[in-house]
Amino acid sequence: MSNAQVIGHYINGQVQDSGSERFSNVFNPATGEVQARVGLASQKTVDEAVASALKAFPAWSEQSSLRRSRVLFKFKELLDQHHDELAEIISREHGKVFSDAKGEVTRGIEIVEYACGAPNLLKTDFSDNIGGGIDNWNLRQPLGVCAGITPFNFPVMVPLWMIPLALATGNCFILKPSERDPSASLLMARLLTQAGLPDGVFNVVQGDKSAVDGLLQHPDIEAISFVGSTPIAEYIHQQATQRGKRVQALGGAKNHMIVMPDADLDQAADALIGAAYGSAGERCMAISIAVVVGDVGDKLIDKLLPRIDQLKVGNGMQKDSEMGPLVTAEHKAKVEGFIDQGVAQGAKLIVDGRGFKVPGAEGGFFVGATLFDNVTTEMSIYQQEIFGPVLGIVRVADFASAVALINAHEFGNGVSCFTSDGGIARAFARTIKVGMVGINVPIPVPMAWHSFGGWKRSLFGDHHAYGEEGIRFYSRYKSVMQRWPDSIAKGPEFSMPTAK
Repeated sequence: MSNAQVIGHYINGQVQDSGSERFSNVFNPATGEVQARVGLASQKTVDEAVASALKAFPAWSEQSSLRRSRVLFKFKELLDQHHDELAEIISREHGKVFSDAKGEVTRGIEIVEYACGAPNLLKTDFSDNIGGGIDNWNLRQPLGVCAGITPFNFPVMVPLWMIPLALATGNCFILKPSERDPSASLLMARLLTQAGLPDGVFNVVQGDKSAVDGLLQHPDIEAISFVGSTPIAEYIHQQATQRGKRVQALGGAKNHMIVMPDADLDQAADALIGAAYGSAGERCMAISIAVVVGDVGDKLIDKLLPRIDQLKVGNGMQKDSEMGPLVTAEHKAKVEGFIDQGVAQGAKLIVDGRGFKVPGAEGGFFVGATLFDNVTTEMSIYQQEIFGPVLGIVRVADFASAVALINAHEFGNGVSCFTSDGGIARAFARTIKVGMVGINVPIPVPMAWHSFGGWKRSLFGDHHAYGEEGIRFYSRYKSVMQRWPDSIAKGPEFSMPTAK
């Protein structure tokens, strides 16, 4: 382990040695072996990154939106060239299969493409002569130094939800990626520099909770973006808002999929296999609960079982793998602990993924696809986010009961309904209390020009991620009213100004 590669920070346009006495191991989840060590930032490192960004901010914020967008165009071109390299890093450090990792990179690049339209996205409104020779218009101006704290499950896509929009709007940005899979952040930093981004505008600080707290407490950081679990999102929102920072904190999920009696069950089963077991369930948009209506439950299980049996689990870099390992041994133990709880609390375990082994990779952090039936709302496997390949089936009598069940849950991130009835689809979309809704779409992740985010305890803050909501989050609205001396009446005015 002492000879393992050391992953450092990226400050002021250069990769820096960790400069830290504390390190964390970076594993290959498919083998269980340590493949690198990442330095954990001290407060001194955080301060250096913020100082670098503060120094760069005046010049970068005064660049025209067109010049900023040209840097992003070049960055997008470089991401395309390094597409597979980024996907290999994801697969090697996170464990997801290579095809899924490539999809992650593509979805991240789409946000960069959207941000390349900065000149149009930052256009504002002008009202000529609202009265008394006064014109009124508005501006969207940068905030200053912003920071992003991102999760292990999407080490490229989620940072790209933040970075391009923060830069397009004229801010400087500090990324604190997950210490479990940190290498992709350094490659993206180098590509931004290669694209012409001035030194200091983008910095990477590797670290754990100490680095997070350093960013939250730093007086010169104006805004914090976060994606991760609800307890941490709530903590970040509380700590940052107490210090007057703008916060966008996306938390956890417990995503349901309603299967109506009129649904195409083959399509529904295919959707559930991909949405529940894709990326080993380590997605905030994964479907972990199937809500079956009426007598459709047994029929759906009959469709699911052969598909689970045929699921190809293995090393993410193997071309035929469909599901890889979990990210760490600790997370594997946590997921298997949830399965234990499901059994103890009375759910019917149909397929057990505990103790799953891949031949030739017995040290890997694998959990097999798991299926429960007869799950109830009192059970831990229903209430809590498992973040693993565990699918539970809840049976209800009718559509109204399914909607009431979902609306009562504390999370409101994503939801889906499979049906052939247009009336049911319309009622579902209008009455469900969830932020992202799919109708015959199992994972309704919005495209780059829309915005991503949930309701209830899945989102803390006022703005969803990327899209128009992202532009609003990373910019400060200013209204300007102007008139010139030849239109100003003599003498003071004491009444409330009104349009004339």
